[in-house]
Amino acid sequence: MNTVLSVKDLRQSYGGVQALRGVSFELQAGECVALIGPNGAGKSTCFACLAGQQKALAGSLVWRGHDLQQSTTEMRTRLGVARTFQVAQVFEALTVLQNLQLILQASSGVSMRDVLDECALDKAMHWISKAGLIDLGKEVLLSPAASLSYGGKKRLELTMAMAGLPNPSEGLLLLDEPAAGLAPDERADMMESVKRMSQTGTTVLYTEHNMDAVFGVADRVLVLIDGQLVAQGSPQEVAAHSVVRERYLGQNFSLNKEPARA
Repeated sequence: MNTVLSVKDLRQSYGGVQALRGVSFELQAGECVALIGPNGAGKSTCFACLAGQQKALAGSLVWRGHDLQQSTTEMRTRLGVARTFQVAQVFEALTVLQNLQLILQASSGVSMRDVLDECALDKAMHWISKAGLIDLGKEVLLSPAASLSYGGKKRLELTMAMAGLPNPSEGLLLLDEPAAGLAPDERADMMESVKRMSQTGTTVLYTEHNMDAVFGVADRVLVLIDGQLVAQGSPQEVAAHSVVRERYLGQNFSLNKEPARA
């Protein structure tokens, strides 16, 4: 097994509130892993520490041999770590195509003399096509991203995160509720895209409250409750875990419900 991310004894607190209380886990290259738990469990804090929006009070974060605790957000991006947010973050005043052009050009530096419409056009169209955004049509691609549906913005944000990685097939993608706010069909399509990324080598860690986007999609599931990792294992193992059923999933939870396509 090829361990690419090692998280050990991660701790974070806000005043007297302990958000993370010694969280430890590992990810293997190309794994698709779900991090679940009730509201306030520490999932967003864990993501913020991994992505660099926060610095953990204690613990170690090692990604492919690099100490992320000592790395800025920009350094983490260069090391192959990217994230998305629960509420899609795109440049709404720019066109859909310009959003990709800006992300791609940023990797080599943006100059005042650059004309955005001329930057990395071929690469941007490659990502547009790869993500299925080409189906939106030329008129939409050349319209402000603000005009996209919410599902379209989520797809664009995910594509931007991937396009910004130096080598997506060796990257770490942190997805904060990628299916949040999506209709069932959109949710299934989104999770198909997420699963496909891991199958081409990208290591994926995602949080999610929609259980159909977890069970049947994730290779493994991690469960946070009150800032502690209470269970981890295959979806079947986690679904049968007594503490997880009692404190989060509910005793009547069943894997027999139709999962999101993957």
